[in-house]
Amino acid sequence: MTIREQLELREREYLSPFASLSEYSRGRDVPEAQCDIRPVYQRDRDRILHSKSFRRLKDKTQVFLSPRGDHYRTRLTHVLEVSQNARTIAKALRLNEDLVEAIALGHDLGHTPFGHAGERMLNELCEGGFVHNVQSVRIVERLEKDGRGLNLTWEVRDGILNHKTSGRPSTLEGKIVRLSDKIAYINHDIDDAIRAHVLSETDIPAELRDILGHSTRERLNTLIHDMIINSQDQNDIRMSDEVRAAMDELRRFMFQHVYTAPAAKGEEDRARALLERLFVYYMEHIEEISSTYFHMYEAGEPKDRVICDYIAGMTDQYAVAKYNEIFVPKQWQVY
Repeated sequence: MTIREQLELREREYLSPFASLSEYSRGRDVPEAQCDIRPVYQRDRDRILHSKSFRRLKDKTQVFLSPRGDHYRTRLTHVLEVSQNARTIAKALRLNEDLVEAIALGHDLGHTPFGHAGERMLNELCEGGFVHNVQSVRIVERLEKDGRGLNLTWEVRDGILNHKTSGRPSTLEGKIVRLSDKIAYINHDIDDAIRAHVLSETDIPAELRDILGHSTRERLNTLIHDMIINSQDQNDIRMSDEVRAAMDELRRFMFQHVYTAPAAKGEEDRARALLERLFVYYMEHIEEISSTYFHMYEAGEPKDRVICDYIAGMTDQYAVAKYNEIFVPKQWQVY
């Protein structure tokens, strides 16, 4: 018996009857030999972790564009916090930790430079539209590894695709990540907003703090405990009505007071203009994009889609560097 088979046996013996067992995965689009050590979801987690698109998350905006300080979240630290929350919940419910970790680490691979401002800009420019969860799946299926993709299992791709609030994941592990994403960004965005002096703890409505807690630590503790308690021995991932309603109201509060605040969005128009000008330029000079994307265009992919792929994959710094290279005279560039 291989190590992988021993681990699969351990899953059968220990995990909840509602868990997604590795050996019963719906598989990969391209069949391949099993690893002798790692079950399929662990293998997917490793593929995502070692991908170029994952490494680029370290220099992609979460909320605050070009913040002054080392402790603001980036898209990379966000997915790590989602993963940590999701694994805590999955372990307590005896669900598949490897699957939740793979989904959590991969769910935001498709995010653009400059956060949701970049996403909205590309959505306006690309004829077929642009949304980051669909782009995340496109990356793992089509763009990574020079067009070969990562060949992930169906369950991981389903969780990535359905991680947004409107999504309907097919596994309990996917449902955990969907809620863990919201729990993570609401709370770490509060923390960053307080650091940026956009918000103070006492600005949060008292009735929400009384239900959820009076600090980031207390709120995380409340939300994670509530999900675990209400999901035990259930074929669903649930929260109590009171806590879920309070979390949703806190999310609305953040949209009103942080996500549209000048400190978070003061540079958004400039970021959007930068991406729009890059898009227009590459539509006229597509031969200047990287060879991987240009080969996709030569193979018949629509020009605007390929350019959106290329721009969406840029980090914040790389997008600025390409803009300077193309549009700013060399003697004016600051090195």
